[in-house]
Amino acid sequence: MRISFTKMHGLGNDFMLIDRTAGAFDLSPERVAALSDRRRGIGFDQLLVLEAGSDPAVDFHYRIFNPDGAEVEHCGNGARCLARYIADKGLSERNPIMVSTVNRRLELRLLDNGEVSVDMGCPDFTPSALPFLAERRQPLYQRQLESIGASVNFAALSMGNPHAVILVEDLADTAVKTIGKALGKHVDFPAGVNVGFMEFENRNRIRLRVYERGPGETPACGSGACAAAVSGIESELLDSPVTVALTGGELKIDWQGGVAPVFMSGPAQAVYEGTVKI
Repeated sequence: MRISFTKMHGLGNDFMLIDRTAGAFDLSPERVAALSDRRRGIGFDQLLVLEAGSDPAVDFHYRIFNPDGAEVEHCGNGARCLARYIADKGLSERNPIMVSTVNRRLELRLLDNGEVSVDMGCPDFTPSALPFLAERRQPLYQRQLESIGASVNFAALSMGNPHAVILVEDLADTAVKTIGKALGKHVDFPAGVNVGFMEFENRNRIRLRVYERGPGETPACGSGACAAAVSGIESELLDSPVTVALTGGELKIDWQGGVAPVFMSGPAQAVYEGTVKI
């Protein structure tokens, strides 16, 4: 069968979005992996699948898949693209739009400047929430990376998906891929972890690179930007709001601390539409 799709991106973090609100069809991990191939398929950092909401409190449900076909919990850039798609296609006139994911509800709001704001929910520093094998919550953790013969210090938290944040002096002189891959697959992160590398510029601005589970380093990571800003605010290094400068552009993160939700705002854009045989 042939299905329609929309190719989208948020700051260069690219997605294939499939609308399943009209009817279901099979999406096996093998099929997702084939579609992710940038030479023989469509190619994407993640696949987004829009579905009808089963809860009357939400407008839609959406699922997120990595290029290897594994389903993951959360994607900030993807959530903004989802809101832009829903609005562009006239699927809902509501603003904000409420959507559910595998583990939380998100509020997506279209802003007058064309950007999208996402209520990303509350951060969770409890190790078991990531999950992360640690005896207790700490501001910083240290782990030895046997594959590279070095140890790293990092903050760890969940934004609905697991994140480790490393403070570095110079992003350009940091082995993002080597360290990110090693920590991302550390045995103490049973489900893996997204690894952010944060360079401080001032109390309201950081630079960030993120090595994600599955796709590796991407031009932007929305949940990673939230995790980095939150960890900086929590450690009193940063003040809200925080501008996060990623390779693909900038995001604004606002968090008032404690159990307050994290708000992320930034652009989302459709690139092209097509059909593909599955």
